[in-house]
Amino acid sequence: MMTRRPLVVLALVWATATLLALAWLVWYAHTPGGRGPFPVEVRIEAGASMREIARQLAAAGVLDHPAAFVWLARLQGLAGQAKAGGYLFTTAISPRELLRKLTEGENLMGRITFIEGWTFRQLRAAIDRHPHLRHDSARLTDAELLARLGIDAPHPEGLFFPDTYYFDIGSSDLELLARAHRQLQQVLDQAWRQRAPGLPYRTPYEALIMASIIEKETAVPEERPLIAAVFVNRLKLGMRLQTDPSVIYGLGERFDGNLRKEDLLLDTPYNTYTRAGLPPTPIALPGAEAIRAALNPQASRALYFVAKGNGYHHFSDDLDEHNRAVARYQRGQR
Repeated sequence: MMTRRPLVVLALVWATATLLALAWLVWYAHTPGGRGPFPVEVRIEAGASMREIARQLAAAGVLDHPAAFVWLARLQGLAGQAKAGGYLFTTAISPRELLRKLTEGENLMGRITFIEGWTFRQLRAAIDRHPHLRHDSARLTDAELLARLGIDAPHPEGLFFPDTYYFDIGSSDLELLARAHRQLQQVLDQAWRQRAPGLPYRTPYEALIMASIIEKETAVPEERPLIAAVFVNRLKLGMRLQTDPSVIYGLGERFDGNLRKEDLLLDTPYNTYTRAGLPPTPIALPGAEAIRAALNPQASRALYFVAKGNGYHHFSDDLDEHNRAVARYQRGQR
């Protein structure tokens, strides 16, 4: 039979352990944790349990000790109250604050991605069908949209930076477009300040036009500076750019996916086979790498390039070499 003293000792040990556990839980609740790297986006699915959510947050680097987080939620009576949706975490956060944000939906964010090489028409279509934006631009013409944004430009093409954007659900699409334009200006201005000497551009806008052509000509990052060199060399020599993506852009809805000889002869402001110099506006959304390539082309004498059929191009310094490359890669001749 156990005497009273061992029972008292056992009770004291239990009480001490409980107090220490509670003290640790209080410390844990108020101490920012998570290893990041930040920012981190986490999407909570509808019906997910707090245990599943805690594991997801821990895997994303937002939360330490997921089991303790579940106990914290249970002690506060919030275990079943997390709101589904996308959450953005920009810095380390305490479990107590994290739990509050999840249950109040405070960090609930929408998300949209603008893809490099998209046209402005594709960008507007993505915005118009996004369910979490307020569509204030839906009935505006392109000119009216630019006026609302305070952008002094003849055309919206190329003026919005391709990236992934997070926003408060229900916010205006005009606010999103303004952010994308500011981001484009920041990237372009920095690249313009760091540009190579002797380039044939009078303004950053002309460099942006070139960047959009480079973006459409190749998806291979390491080729962009060499593509830029070809077009810069041509501009300096007074040669026409003869770039198919610009011709295709000028055809608009008439383009059926097959570029024909008569298309190359059809004169439009964007036909760089019939007109010298740069087209009047960008032809797509250029990314940061294409912008940097336009302003820092590779040192090269190349004037021509032809697709090899594997995503890469063969570059030539003169027409004879180019014709041989065309025969080899496009006509199958040796």
